[in-house]
Amino acid sequence: MLRALCLTLALCLAAPAAAQEQLAPNPDIEATISGQFNAFVANDVNTAWTFASPNIQRLFGSPENFGRMVQQGYPMVWNPGSVEFIDLQEFGGVVVQRVEVIDQAGTAHVLGYAMIETENGWRINGVQILQAPGVGA
Repeated sequence: MLRALCLTLALCLAAPAAAQEQLAPNPDIEATISGQFNAFVANDVNTAWTFASPNIQRLFGSPENFGRMVQQGYPMVWNPGSVEFIDLQEFGGVVVQRVEVIDQAGTAHVLGYAMIETENGWRINGVQILQAPGVGA
C-alpha cells in the first residue's frame, strides 16, 4: 500500500511542466509540516499522527504503525538536523510543499509533501523523497 501511495505522488510530481503552478508560501501548510517534525523530534507519535490526512490514517490504521513506517522509511523525518521550506507548487490539482531536510549526518534530502485541506485544516497526504539538486546524472 505504501508503494501505491508513493507511486501516486511520484506520478503527480512527474506531471508535465505546463501543469505545474508555483504557489505563494502558505503558513498553515508550513505549520502543519513543522508540527509533525516537532512531534517526531519529541518522540510523540500520537501528535505526529494528527497531522496525517484521513487517507494516511486509514492506510496505516494506528499511530504505532505510522510511527514505525516513518522511523524505518524516513529516518531524516524521524530525527532531522534542520528543516527548510523550499517552495509550494500545484501539480494537476495536488498541492506539494518541497522541504529540504538535513539529517543528523549532514546529508541533504529534498522531500515533496502532498497536502490536502480538510475541515480540520491542512493535512499531510503523502511524502515522496525527491532527488536533491546536483545529484544524479
